[in-house]
Amino acid sequence: MCGSLSNFDHTMLYPPLAIEKLTDYIESNDIQAVNWLIQQNYKELTMLREGASGDIKSLEWLLLNKHFILAAFINAIWEDSKAFDLLFQKKAFHWAAAANIINGDDKAAAFLQKENLYHYAKLAYAIEAKIRKEGDEGMNLFKMGSPYK
Repeated sequence: MCGSLSNFDHTMLYPPLAIEKLTDYIESNDIQAVNWLIQQNYKELTMLREGASGDIKSLEWLLLNKHFILAAFINAIWEDSKAFDLLFQKKAFHWAAAANIINGDDKAAAFLQKENLYHYAKLAYAIEAKIRKEGDEGMNLFKMGSPYK
């Protein structure tokens, strides 16, 4: 993983508690967590739960509401190289690392740990578990067409 915290676009970083609440929502459908995210004006994060599983409406919502980094993260989960390019171009290395964890990159978690962003790694593991539980096939959005290809 290239980049360092000094190169990050800090406007793309969410507070650890927001990412932890999102992780709780993904792992256990925690209604209190999703309500907290919405009340704290992080509705865009709630779109990752279903968006990562291929829900087109979630991806469309992110794009319509100009959350391009989160939309690119969803696409990067499915190994879309243009989505990774966008994440790197926008210096959203933490989102790229999280996608890389889901795609089997063992070094990505170490990168996030080193940068004190391990909560993003925990999120990635939760998304990965959700995808595996659902089955990788049948939910791949790129069979439907990626907005970044």
